[in-house]
Amino acid sequence: MFDSGVGGLSVWREIVRRLPTESTLYFADQAHVPYGPRPVDELRRLSEGITRFFVEHDCKAVVVACNTASAAALKYLRETFPTLVVIGMEPAVKPATARTRSRVVGVMATPATFQGRLFQATAGRFAAHVRLVNQVCDGLAEQVESGVLEGPEVDALLARFLDPMLAAGADTVVLACTHYAFLIDAIARRAGPGVEVIDPAPAIARHLANLLAAKNLLAASAQPASHAFVTTGAPPTFDALAARLVGAPVRSSAAQWHDDRIEMVSRPG
Repeated sequence: MFDSGVGGLSVWREIVRRLPTESTLYFADQAHVPYGPRPVDELRRLSEGITRFFVEHDCKAVVVACNTASAAALKYLRETFPTLVVIGMEPAVKPATARTRSRVVGVMATPATFQGRLFQATAGRFAAHVRLVNQVCDGLAEQVESGVLEGPEVDALLARFLDPMLAAGADTVVLACTHYAFLIDAIARRAGPGVEVIDPAPAIARHLANLLAAKNLLAASAQPASHAFVTTGAPPTFDALAARLVGAPVRSSAAQWHDDRIEMVSRPG
C-alpha cells in the first residue's frame, strides 16, 4: 500500500489487524509529500511508478492508502494493471448519509480529493438527500507528517475547519484523508459528543479481505507474515514517527525516484 507519507499507516494498521497472516509492503513517497496540491497528471505518474515497483516485488494486491491519489489515479491504475487487485480510498459519504440525523454531513479533505471524479460520483450517488459541507483542510496532513498531533497549532486548525461544519448543523464528519485518522481523538473532542467521526480505514480492510477471499488469494494461516517499509524520504525520520503512530517498531529502507522509476538505495526487509 502507498501514501505520500505516514497517513496511509492508518489503513495499514487496520489491514494488519484484520489480515494478520498477510505480508505487507508499505511505500511512503515522502519525496513528494504532500500529494494534496499536486496536479492530476503528476499524481497518476507517481501512482503508476509506485504500482510498477509493487509488481516488481510480486505484490498480489495494491491499496492506494491515500484519498488524493485515489481520487486522481484509482481508475487509471485499474485500467493500466487489469490483472491486479487495486483498491483505494472512497470518501465514507454512504455510511455518513445513513447515520446522520440532522441531514448535514461534514467532509474533511484536500482540494484534489474534492475535485476528483471519485468524490463527485460518490456524493452524487449517496448524498442527494443530505447537505454536504466540504471543508478543505490545508496544512492538517502536514501537521501529522511532522509529528504534531496535539497542541495549540493543531487546535487552531481544527477550530478553523470544524467550527463552520458544526455551525451548519453537521452531526457526522467524514475523514477523507488518511492522515486525519491520527487526529481522530482531537477531532472528536472539538466536535463534541453529539457528532460521529467516521474513519473509513476499517471498511477498506474489510473490503480487501473480502476481495482476497473471493479471488482465492488469502495467505495460508500457517504462513508467518512480514512487514516491509520503504520511503523516498529519510528512513530514521519515517521510522521514529511511524513507530509512534502504529505503536510498534518500524525499520524502513530508502528508495529514490529516477525519472518515473523507483530504485532502492537499500533493499526492503
